[in-house]
Amino acid sequence: MGIFKKFFEKLKYTFKRTELNDDFYDELESVLVSSDMGVETAMDIMDELRDICKAKLIKEADLAEKELKSLLIQKLEAEKVDFKFPLIITVVGVNGVGKTTSIAKMTKYFLNKKKSVMLAAGDTFRAAATEQLNMWADRLKVKIVKQGEGADSASVVFDAIKSAKAKNTDVLIVDTAGRLHTKTNLMKELEKINNIVNREYPEAMKLNLIVLDASIGQNSIAQVKAFKDSVDIDGIILTKLDGTSKGGVVYPIINELHVPIIFTGFGETVEDMDVFDPENFVEKILM
Repeated sequence: MGIFKKFFEKLKYTFKRTELNDDFYDELESVLVSSDMGVETAMDIMDELRDICKAKLIKEADLAEKELKSLLIQKLEAEKVDFKFPLIITVVGVNGVGKTTSIAKMTKYFLNKKKSVMLAAGDTFRAAATEQLNMWADRLKVKIVKQGEGADSASVVFDAIKSAKAKNTDVLIVDTAGRLHTKTNLMKELEKINNIVNREYPEAMKLNLIVLDASIGQNSIAQVKAFKDSVDIDGIILTKLDGTSKGGVVYPIINELHVPIIFTGFGETVEDMDVFDPENFVEKILM
């Protein structure tokens, strides 16, 4: 798949060393830091790898590589989300991270699972956002609930919930604005949407998912923190996991922010999204 190719080419080169000495660990740590993993997370992983290799009397680089693989999987492991239906997914994130495309990919994912899906065009701040979401709804043949530009987002969500309940829809996916005139206005709007969802559909499973662009590295952590200040974030949709992204940011996102990755997008087509699987993820990037 070419995911994180440059990063792991450097990693493979490091593991060509035959002796596990300080130079080996220093070089490996530098590679991890360069992957957007962050200094603190990279140092923690290297300390653990040193301890493991010391405890197991490991002297060979290939055995150390296997231990690193296990450690990387372990670091990504989190309790898997068990989707229950009816399900309401509210999607947040700044403009430009691929929010609308991610909604389309999630829609296709659930359609492939034989679930009915409805979309709510809650980003009424930009007419283009509703138009783009409407295009995907037409292409995927799912119902969309929308209003005009500048309409009250919470009103759109209210109408969507009413329609989803009437039609016994399995999954309602709500788009939201990535930007309003001020951050305060944006967060108040998101809070209002959450209140409507909780009040009008208490029996539904609810997930607030934030879309992050893997290629922007450490900046994605700041985005999660900004939204978490005002909105409960249940998980992450990590997009653009292709040959241009370094990918190491996955680790501090989970380990520092304690927010699980739910979906990963790794290509251009609407089929290119899946539920995050740590073992499969590390297997692919280390193959």
